[in-house]
Amino acid sequence: MAPKAGKAVVAALRDDIDRLLAAEPDVRADAYDSVHQMRVATRRLRSVLRSYRKLFDADAAATTEAELKWLADLLGVARDAEVRAERFTDLLAAHEQVPDEVTQALVGASRDAYTSAHAEVLTALDGKRYRRLTKTLTAWRTDPPLDRDLARTPATDAFDDVLRRDRKRLRKLVFAEPTAAPADRVELLHDIRKGAKRLRYSCEAAGEVLGTDATDLGTRAKRLQTVLGDHRDAVESREAILAAAATAPSSTATLYELLADTEEVAAGQAIARYPAAAAFVSAAD
Repeated sequence: MAPKAGKAVVAALRDDIDRLLAAEPDVRADAYDSVHQMRVATRRLRSVLRSYRKLFDADAAATTEAELKWLADLLGVARDAEVRAERFTDLLAAHEQVPDEVTQALVGASRDAYTSAHAEVLTALDGKRYRRLTKTLTAWRTDPPLDRDLARTPATDAFDDVLRRDRKRLRKLVFAEPTAAPADRVELLHDIRKGAKRLRYSCEAAGEVLGTDATDLGTRAKRLQTVLGDHRDAVESREAILAAAATAPSSTATLYELLADTEEVAAGQAIARYPAAAAFVSAAD
């Protein structure tokens, strides 16, 4: 007998809930990459709730998604600072005799921002709001509030509909990109990246049901997400470098220019890979 949509989506949901809950002790211990892992699990859960929203009670899903967004935003501040610190460390390693004030302005400031953001995360993990969320998620591992009628439909039909819808949404964004105004293009590319990530996660949730059709599509979506993530990281890094340079001593201006130029090149290299990475979106379903 073909699996039902409700049972299949519960299985996908359970995996991501387990990832989130398992990451908490490592985040508390500030283990390497733990914030990233918890953030990814939180985002995956949000994506499943959004993409497969018709299978859930609408109000309960919306409430839980909002709480997951709250947690993801907190983790995101810490993770972004962590990424910047690592990126700036690598950039400066390519230069000899880097002035201490440059290292502090870039790496030190990012590490300080991470420490502050991580403390905010720990405060949240000790709070009532997070405890309510984990209580809800623990219950949802086995008994989420499903729409009873849609939960009994064949999983293949329901999941295929989700993937088609997410792919169509991404296609609309990709088709809009060539005519976007230069001032709007960076943010549109960011939206495309988020759309690719949503498609990737919905494909991964559907892998057990739809097999290689879903996993192959998810792999292509992940590639597009990665390319645009590389572009976004370089663009934001360059902006941060220029902001630091604006208040830096003139003696460090040349170094800041070199660092900014390096990130501009990196952004260009990433965006050069975009057309090939996005080509699958316009292919026939």
